[in-house]
Amino acid sequence: MVSAGFAEADVAFVPMGETGYLTARYPGRERNAKPMVVLGHMDVVQADPKDWTRDPFTPVVEGGYVFGRGSLDNKAGVSMVVATLMKLKREKWVPRHDVVLVLTGDEETRMATTRAAAEAFKNAALVLNADAGGGALADDGKPIAYGLQAAEKVYGDWHLTITDPGGHSSRPGPRNAIASLAAAIVRVAAYRFPPEQNEITRASLAGTAVGTPGPLGAAMKAFAANPNDTAAADVISADPRYVGQVRTTCVPTMFNGGHAPNALPQRAMANVNCRIFPGTPRATIEKKLVELVADPTITVALFDNGTIEAGASPLDPKVMAAVKAVTASRAPGVPVLPLQEAGATDSMHFRARGIPSFGVGGVFMKPGEIFAHGLNERVPVATFDPGIAWWEGLLKALG
Repeated sequence: MVSAGFAEADVAFVPMGETGYLTARYPGRERNAKPMVVLGHMDVVQADPKDWTRDPFTPVVEGGYVFGRGSLDNKAGVSMVVATLMKLKREKWVPRHDVVLVLTGDEETRMATTRAAAEAFKNAALVLNADAGGGALADDGKPIAYGLQAAEKVYGDWHLTITDPGGHSSRPGPRNAIASLAAAIVRVAAYRFPPEQNEITRASLAGTAVGTPGPLGAAMKAFAANPNDTAAADVISADPRYVGQVRTTCVPTMFNGGHAPNALPQRAMANVNCRIFPGTPRATIEKKLVELVADPTITVALFDNGTIEAGASPLDPKVMAAVKAVTASRAPGVPVLPLQEAGATDSMHFRARGIPSFGVGGVFMKPGEIFAHGLNERVPVATFDPGIAWWEGLLKALG
């Protein structure tokens, strides 16, 4: 970035343990105004090379895609915003207020760098996150919708643990640690939380219903109009694309128990991962888990992985107008729909500080080809040049 004209003093890397976060300040005319943060993350999730068709840590361009771990999440977004800021700097564009690029280093794990960066820039007026939002393409490659992320579900991992004296497997007693915990997990997995909605999901479902035929579209329209329509919510939840949009979900994701094949288990532990509807406290979810476990010998404890409770960002008319304008330029006639992320992003730490944060990524691709966190992750080569133009238009409109 220095090669594009950024002052060396305006580019910094803040080390934190084995990682850190990078910042690059783009000075504006009004130096006392609150800055706008452009957010992304540099780290990626783990990948086992033996499971991949190609080396996950060597970028491979093939068949119109860039393959590799993190190619979509979040290297594409980071590449676009960096290229855009360097282009604008070379062209001598000067924003009204400072624009600060913030690239975190552990979004996929403990978010320690995110917390530190959010604290360092707690005076920000707005956050634009390259790690969320984006355009959806139909099977023929034509754009069909753009999702603007304005909310995300609250992340929570709970460890359910049971201990027992154990003993010889030839002398089983009335209680078995693994069996008791397994029974509790079945009760948790079978529970369906009540449906909920907010400004973001209501607008998203109503807008998506317009282009969704059949029972699913009818259910979206009905639930958007009536948040108490549980039957409609159940139809929506049955579709894997929308299961996270109408209620809190809690699912078992890991199980570990026993210490020897010929011994009664002395300990068993299961991880229950919850994606909580914004506005519902994690303490409320923990109370429900204890109720579902219904076994005082099983402890239920929240595991601190760096995530935080945060509500939705109210839809900002200026942001909506800017996103609609750049969408119209890139894909005329395509609707812009507010989006609630079922996953978790760095935005939560800024939203928790009251800073409006929006996922406005420039990647357009087919939903069926999104393999973030999965095998053979990829991103279309064709999305990069339009993505840079996307960010240029967005930054000029809001900066």
